[in-house]
Amino acid sequence: MRVILLEDVKKQGKKGQIVSVKDGYGTYLINNRLAVLETSFSKKVLDSQNEKAALKAAQALKESQQLKKQIEKLVLDFKVKVGNNDQVFGSISTKQISGALKEQGIDIDKRKIKIDTPINSLGITKVDIELHKEVVAKLKVHLQK
Repeated sequence: MRVILLEDVKKQGKKGQIVSVKDGYGTYLINNRLAVLETSFSKKVLDSQNEKAALKAAQALKESQQLKKQIEKLVLDFKVKVGNNDQVFGSISTKQISGALKEQGIDIDKRKIKIDTPINSLGITKVDIELHKEVVAKLKVHLQK
């Protein structure tokens, strides 16, 4: 029996795949709404869903690339307290960077901001922002007295 998976099924396949299964297991998948029987109509529906998903993914990639250009033009300035020998007290967090970007009109989730080492020295530091799995923007963060 050939079925189209409606959800990811362990050891069978991902959502949208057409797989061959034994009749009893196919009936189980269909009854539990995990799959539908493969017919010409269900194939057409699957093809249209795949086209819509591809268009949506292309649009998301395009928007991410535009946002990358906008972010890479920015330099975020943070005034910090310093001690002897220009040693910075504390460090700049992803939450602070996200808040500063929000003030600029760019809404980025703090979990998308990747900081390898703490930002705790004066000057400019580049921070990676993962906008899309294929698009990573480099943001300049400037710490000053």
